[in-house]
Amino acid sequence: MKELRKEDKIISRVKRIHMIGIGGSGMCPLAEILHSKGYILTGSDNNESDPLKRIKALGIKVFMGHNPENIEGAELVVYSAAISKDNPEIVAANERGIPTMERSLMLGALTRHFDNVIGVCGTHGKTTVTSMITQILYLNKMEPTAVIGGRLPLLNSNGIAGKSETMVCEACEFVDTFLQMSPDVAVLLNIDNDHLDYFKTMDNLILSFHKFLKMSSKAYINGDDELVKKAIEGIDAKITTFGFESSNDFYAKNITSGKFGFQFDVMKDGERLINIELKAPGRHNVLNALAAFSVCFNEGVSVEGIKDALEKFTGAGRRFEFLGEYNGFTLADDYAHHPTEIKATLKAAKELSYKRVIAVFQPFTFSRTALLKDEFIEALSVADKVILTPIMGSREVNTYGISSEDIASKLSDAVIVDGFENIADKIIETAKENDIVITMGGGDIYKAAHIVQEKLG
Repeated sequence: MKELRKEDKIISRVKRIHMIGIGGSGMCPLAEILHSKGYILTGSDNNESDPLKRIKALGIKVFMGHNPENIEGAELVVYSAAISKDNPEIVAANERGIPTMERSLMLGALTRHFDNVIGVCGTHGKTTVTSMITQILYLNKMEPTAVIGGRLPLLNSNGIAGKSETMVCEACEFVDTFLQMSPDVAVLLNIDNDHLDYFKTMDNLILSFHKFLKMSSKAYINGDDELVKKAIEGIDAKITTFGFESSNDFYAKNITSGKFGFQFDVMKDGERLINIELKAPGRHNVLNALAAFSVCFNEGVSVEGIKDALEKFTGAGRRFEFLGEYNGFTLADDYAHHPTEIKATLKAAKELSYKRVIAVFQPFTFSRTALLKDEFIEALSVADKVILTPIMGSREVNTYGISSEDIASKLSDAVIVDGFENIADKIIETAKENDIVITMGGGDIYKAAHIVQEKLG
């Protein structure tokens, strides 16, 4: 029996829930799950979007704009992390004594409504592996519920409400959000130096992953990652390892490069199970596929069923997402915002048969850019040409004295361009036949790629 928390008691006694920012990528799947559990929902949002259309199609009433009267009749108000405390609906809820709950607490509470919660954590690859596991279970008729940090093309959504007791969740370590969850199965992909503005030290970051693993009864871990091995010390969970080394329970052998990704044999305890040909580029996706394979194999999916679903997987939205061919060059988009991810994506592009790899990178947050400046320079140097934008500060003020010029000046072929329209024009002017252009970053750089599509489509 999972230990109940304060928020569980709240959602057990309410029936009518209002969700502020209901069309957000993180809120939409929660709304679907709550709706399937019989809650009466209303929501509000400022922007029309595909997730919002999905919500409205379920018969959920959605108000455009945020107004105090929107919460009429609600017994609980749920809001996304992007909503400020002075939002008129939150202010109205506080004045009327209606409890409010941030999205991560609601997700945590929902994980205690399922008997088999698979939580996927790690610094890199969470969205891809959560998507892969969801696709495998979904295509093999196992009816999972899922909450994913990106859009899964198969569902055209960030999640789904299924009928089984299995819930697949992306578990994000930022500000310890994932410690609100109660996983039965934990998947730890890797540990790298990210979010140190919050964690301060690597030891604190490792401890956080340790706490997440400690809540589970089964853990799947990257057996090649030394920091991951540190995080599992003192864990009681049954541990399964995956990786490239033959010392792992599941490992890859005979890895060869294909047109869209790698082909490899899946080995288990020295025995060959099957060969898989991925359509998601990069060696890191071999590792991601092994993680998803090991989980789903032990969940009872057949080897052929896993192979079929993985070979149909073309990546999650904004994870090396091919957008099309324009004027003879290929356009792709990727969420990579940490040097390790950037290097992995650019190396994956280099392994394909393009003449040049052009990176269009939007640095995300001043603290990360300042802390990892040298690593960004090293990662971006993998590309043949780099187009940089000014740093997107997000929630931060630039007290670091850092700018994109500090990166561009150390690269052999880099320019800085401001404004998505100007970036799109620069891409069209620069890219030649058989080049690949990848827009990269954790902010809204994808808008530049979409402008290119509009201009050349």
